[in-house]
Amino acid sequence: MTDYGRGPGSEPWHPDDPLYGDAGWEGQQAAAGQAAYGQQPHQQYAQPQQPQQHYGPQDPYQQQYQQQGYDQQGYAQQQYDQQGYAQQQYAQQNQHPQHPQQHNGGWDTGQHPAMPYPGDPADTYGGPPPGYNSRQEADYYATPEAYPPPQPPGRRQAEPEPAPAPAATEWETEAAKEGEETHPFFTGDDGRDDDGEYDDDPRETRRGSGNERRGKTKKKSRNGCACLVVSLVLVGGLGGVGYFGYQFWQGQFGAAADYEGEGTGSVEVEIPKGAGGYEIGRILKDSGVIKSVDAFVSAQEKNPKGKTIQDGNYVLKKEMSAASVVELMLSPGSRNNLIIAEGRRNVLVYAEIDKRLDLPAGTTKTVARKEAKNLGLPEWALNRPKVKDPLEGFLFPASYSAAKGNKPEAVLRKMVARANAEYEKAGLQDKAKSLGLAGPWELLTLASLVQVEGKTDDDFRKMSEVVYNRLKPTNTETNQELQFDSAFNYLKGESNIDISEQEINTNPDPYNTYTNKGLTPGPISNPGNAAIAAALNPTKDGWMYFVATDGKDKTEFAKTHDEFLKLKEKFDARND
Repeated sequence: MTDYGRGPGSEPWHPDDPLYGDAGWEGQQAAAGQAAYGQQPHQQYAQPQQPQQHYGPQDPYQQQYQQQGYDQQGYAQQQYDQQGYAQQQYAQQNQHPQHPQQHNGGWDTGQHPAMPYPGDPADTYGGPPPGYNSRQEADYYATPEAYPPPQPPGRRQAEPEPAPAPAATEWETEAAKEGEETHPFFTGDDGRDDDGEYDDDPRETRRGSGNERRGKTKKKSRNGCACLVVSLVLVGGLGGVGYFGYQFWQGQFGAAADYEGEGTGSVEVEIPKGAGGYEIGRILKDSGVIKSVDAFVSAQEKNPKGKTIQDGNYVLKKEMSAASVVELMLSPGSRNNLIIAEGRRNVLVYAEIDKRLDLPAGTTKTVARKEAKNLGLPEWALNRPKVKDPLEGFLFPASYSAAKGNKPEAVLRKMVARANAEYEKAGLQDKAKSLGLAGPWELLTLASLVQVEGKTDDDFRKMSEVVYNRLKPTNTETNQELQFDSAFNYLKGESNIDISEQEINTNPDPYNTYTNKGLTPGPISNPGNAAIAAALNPTKDGWMYFVATDGKDKTEFAKTHDEFLKLKEKFDARND
């Protein structure tokens, strides 16, 4: 199709088209009565009648020509007449009465359907407008409002070249030369002048002769400050990354901070029960013994016995290497603790506490009798009127920190608390009745007897069975009498293995198991975990007697009285 439209389709420019070549264009139109296109007459073909199309108010051309007094058909007529189409002459020469002249539609733009033209039937295009002899004389395109006529192919011109970009302004050229950034972050120019007011055009600052240098200096200063801020941020970020990276590398691969050598001076450190490596390390670091916790933990892990460091008081030095600290804490000489052995009686424990706290002899024993009910004893241990010491059996065998300046009741309270924890863990209160005993108090008393008489774990279990068998109502061997020398020594405050039969058989003290049936009124020592476990799980072999045949470490057992007499003879013969 042509540039100006011939309707839908892709037909080429046909020679029959009135605009083909320059025929009939601008003063070269065919004269009236002559046949166009090489003097060859052409038959007028009637086009089918098409309904007139009305355009809405949105059509600007319709509004334009209605203001000038022309309708849409008049616009079409003047367009064709002005372009030199010889259609009127052609229609007059070839008009047939039986076919009324109509517009051939050859120049339909493809946008609007061809319309019939009003006027005289003899004149298809109507008469000339007022003031003109013919329509050819009327040049409707001479007005400035007229739409420019289409050009034939031979006279069409190429599209105009795009207009060149406007030249850079003085402000833009200067900014490019100086290499300045125009963003307010870098320039510091937020559009306000020196008075804090916004300018209509920030570029006027550079154009003005008076403010040009001042504005340029301020922007350069702000530009430098912005760059400095960005640089500081980048340097700070890189520094932070480097610092944390170094810390991570040190934590993963670097050696922990540590002192060198054996240290100097002296410092006493208390390690609580159950403290692990990191907690011990923090205590040592706070006391000035080591330089870092990690160094101590590392040294403890490298030492094969490092995990066996116990709680208690230690006399150490300041600024020691971690390895030296571990070695010293594993040495018994460094411990400044009060150590309670299994089977120790309370009276001996009180004397040790007085000595450790640098108190007059008997101080701790007096405090124990006065404050026994306030030191944390369990309910089942209270209100025992026949006992010689209500704390007996509750100063649990272990290592305790006790240094000069501590109070005796504080040390005793630690021991009772430890005993409560161990007895609860063993289940004394839950298992006593299943063993035929009245309660945990009786079970603790039985364990204290076994602890004093036995020497080994195997002895503890056999001795536990001896006690259980003698407590039975069916016992006809001893008639429920335990007959333990250790109980008589307890009431006497002695440790004598050579006791006369007359003395032991005539003493009515409740703790004398030769003259009283059953258990003693209370524990006679502080049993350890091994004796407690044996009391909970005795043997079942039928043992009824035992004798320390060597008077020291060797204990032998018997099931009948006759076997017991033989063991007794062996004991008596030890001195021969």
